[in-house]
Amino acid sequence: MTTLALGPSWLDPDYLISTFGLIGVLVIVFAESGLLIGFFLPGDSLLFTTGLLVTTGALDFPLWGVCALVVLAAVIGDQVGYLFGRKVGPSLFKRPDSRLFKQENVEKAHEFFEKYGPKSLVLARFVPIVRTFTPIIAGVSGMNYRSFVTFNIIGGTLWGAGVTLLGAALGKVEFVHKNVEAILILIVLISVVPIAIEYLRARSRGKKEAAAAGPADEMPPGQRGRHAKR
Repeated sequence: MTTLALGPSWLDPDYLISTFGLIGVLVIVFAESGLLIGFFLPGDSLLFTTGLLVTTGALDFPLWGVCALVVLAAVIGDQVGYLFGRKVGPSLFKRPDSRLFKQENVEKAHEFFEKYGPKSLVLARFVPIVRTFTPIIAGVSGMNYRSFVTFNIIGGTLWGAGVTLLGAALGKVEFVHKNVEAILILIVLISVVPIAIEYLRARSRGKKEAAAAGPADEMPPGQRGRHAKR
């Protein structure tokens, strides 16, 4: 295995797994799934690498057991995030920015939740940063608990088991095995595509709103009123 030359070494999946083993993987999945401080952790690439190491024998643990434990950690993490959101409530939106906490992350997750409703718990699993804050926003919004549990289990299974199994399946492909670093970088890039798209959409929407507001602001008060009546 090569070392992923992207970001600090302590965020490298291979380093994390070789240092902390499966326990470390489960702790990271749990933290990224529902703790505010876990949004920067490498969930997708970590699960892919875990599956790859299992299938190559570098991680001595049955694949079905790894998938089951990863799904369990992901589901429990979201549960904790939901309960935290229920307890903290609206005060979360008033919390000041810090090194590890940005209001814009909460707002993005809130917009995502409002747009997609309960199924956002499934979709958000595949969007870095958003997947950390979405269960918390679900708790803040007072989402029905039974509905939350259902979508939480579906999302945790599709993401946790799905990405791990993908790593295990592709780990048997010689090309992938010889180009692990490039594949991991590709996974990281793919995982940030939704964020980039949403950023560009928001930017475009902001420009359109500014352009639409511009002519109205330039009109004299009297004309602006007549224009509004039309």
